[in-house]
Amino acid sequence: MCGLKIAFAKIVVVASPMKKEMRSIRVLLAEDHELVRAGIRSLLEKMPGVRVVGEASNGREALELVRSELPNLVLMDIAMPGLGGLETLPRIAKNFPGTKVVMLSAYGTEEYVSRAFRSGASGYMLKYAATAELEMMIRSVAQGKTYLSPSVSRVIIDSYLERTDGELSRLEQLTARQREILQMIVEGRNTKEIASTLDISVKTVEAHRLQLMARLNIHDVPGLVRYAVRNRIVEA
Repeated sequence: MCGLKIAFAKIVVVASPMKKEMRSIRVLLAEDHELVRAGIRSLLEKMPGVRVVGEASNGREALELVRSELPNLVLMDIAMPGLGGLETLPRIAKNFPGTKVVMLSAYGTEEYVSRAFRSGASGYMLKYAATAELEMMIRSVAQGKTYLSPSVSRVIIDSYLERTDGELSRLEQLTARQREILQMIVEGRNTKEIASTLDISVKTVEAHRLQLMARLNIHDVPGLVRYAVRNRIVEA
């Protein structure tokens, strides 16, 4: 009987840490390019303790999946159709504070880095980063740390810190709704289509459009398109 008790005690001691190791970091991917999404998913699935719980091709899908899956971490592309990553980010940060968001981008500009962290991002990673960096980023953010790709220059980081309390750029002065409407205008959607998508009135869309044009000091659609492409709100 003594031997049986000792053996059972050993089993209990070994089983406890095994259960702890089974806890996984639940990750949601939000990226509009299917091949890129598949590549990132493949890398994530090879990482111990990481589980992909969903994929989204735009910001609206991402919001729905965050609501239903409650992931620990969202890897989200900055430029997506309909509702971009930078417009989706503050909504996740406000409504799902337990979910961390890391922005994925091909660009490490001060404008993007600044907007991402102001809007509540826990990390910013460049798409051409090495596989090892992807895993390091996920582990760091899961531990509550803030992550920024080393490839983003020190100059950009210093500049961002200096102007955190300074004057906002013209783009940063736009509301989330105005940036959302700007993206749809540039994508070629008319006022009725925008109103239907956002479930608001045509007059409200027109009011937002007039306000964003006034803030950007641009008063025609071609000018808005050039501005949006130059600032990479949408892809050329």
